[in-house]
Amino acid sequence: MNFQKTFTPIEKEINIATTTQELEKIRIRLLGRKGLVNQFFTKIKNLPIDEKKRFGQKLNLTKKELEKLINNKKKQLVNEEKVLIKSADQEFYHALTKKGHLHPITVTSNEINNFFKSLGFSTYEGPEIETDEYCFRRLNVPPDHPARDMQDSIYINEPEILLRTQASAIETRLLAKETPPFKAAFPARVYRNEKVNKSNHFVFHHYQAVAVDKDITMKDLIGTLNSLFQKLYGLKVRVRYRCKYYPEVEPGLGLDIRCFSCQGKGCSLCKGVGWIEMGGAGIIHPKVMTMANINPKIWRGFAFGLGLDRWAMAKYKIGDIRTLLGGNLAYKPNQS
Repeated sequence: MNFQKTFTPIEKEINIATTTQELEKIRIRLLGRKGLVNQFFTKIKNLPIDEKKRFGQKLNLTKKELEKLINNKKKQLVNEEKVLIKSADQEFYHALTKKGHLHPITVTSNEINNFFKSLGFSTYEGPEIETDEYCFRRLNVPPDHPARDMQDSIYINEPEILLRTQASAIETRLLAKETPPFKAAFPARVYRNEKVNKSNHFVFHHYQAVAVDKDITMKDLIGTLNSLFQKLYGLKVRVRYRCKYYPEVEPGLGLDIRCFSCQGKGCSLCKGVGWIEMGGAGIIHPKVMTMANINPKIWRGFAFGLGLDRWAMAKYKIGDIRTLLGGNLAYKPNQS
């Protein structure tokens, strides 16, 4: 029996197979329990005694060569398929996955950080879970002060432990810890029990800056703020300052920017007035300095707190503060 005529064409099929599935079908047809090789083994019993041994040895050798050929081809195909799968996965990933970027608030915060660092300010931080002492009392806000009602505090353990309502809580820790003169700036996430709308949210962000020295004046404060507004929004930015009461400063200022949504004509975002409040500022109150063991007769300071969310909204023309917490990739920081 000449089995080489049977196996030679199949060897060619093995060599040109393009998938592991195709190769497996060939293997079963050739080496399976009912395959061609076993069919030849069953015919040995019909051979003359002197041919059985020679035929059996030759068939065994051929079977091993076929198994080796199939195994080598399988390794080759598996490696090729891995490369194809990896390439396909990468194409699928890039086709479906949107490329992320830093959040507009993070980008704005970093830009303001860099501005203040260029002026010699240090950065500072404080806890989000705060005490009544540092969030209110050290800011000249006694227990019965109406300013507490305006801030709609979220208490963890009333009346002493709460989520900080303002970045000024970090300021009071800074004043208590550091020795003048010093300058520091810091972003902070803050919390208030507010009704959520286009311009307000119960989770939002402040940016606070504090400077304490012997010759600080209101001129230093307004000059710093003007430079910051121009740095972020350009030289043509429209800003106004209003006299405003804050218990931690005296005198106090409200900082407004012309509405970036309606350009001053009046809309729902600016509540029809054409201006958006961007923060508050002033000269640090003598009582605040005294509670921090800083002599107000020797040292003076300014402080201001900015609504960081609104600064990001103005910079990237975002008309609804709620979208800042919505994960919308449409608001890319490189868009203006």
